[in-house]
Amino acid sequence: MQRPVIRLAAIRNTPLSVEEVLAAVEDPAAGGVVSFTGLVRSSDEGRRVTALEYSAHPTATEALLSVMDAVAADLPVVAVAAVHRVGMLAIGDVAVVVAASAAHRDEAFLAARRLIDDLKATVPIWKHQLFTDGTEEWVGTP
Repeated sequence: MQRPVIRLAAIRNTPLSVEEVLAAVEDPAAGGVVSFTGLVRSSDEGRRVTALEYSAHPTATEALLSVMDAVAADLPVVAVAAVHRVGMLAIGDVAVVVAASAAHRDEAFLAARRLIDDLKATVPIWKHQLFTDGTEEWVGTP
């Protein structure tokens, strides 16, 4: 059964489109649309990053849908959308995009913030950071 307010939920190994995510939540009933775009940055805690590799557990898409369902159940959204990239990413690449639309801006802001926060906290996607000094670290692993 199609979830009525979830318009797009995906984990992909191809480049992400901010425009696609925004278009997914557009609706005549929405007075506000808020998005968040996460990019691969060039440093982390003072160390220079050369690249990132994201990996996802096979259950990650279901976990993402659960997060989206919870946001939609708790807040008066018109629509929500989220996509996360996996695989090797370079500095500046888009790693994650979320968006929420609602009748009013406050609800759209709250929903987009909760969507990215809960996604990062609970969806089993792990970040492998590679640094210029030859070291590496995994972030978000159990």
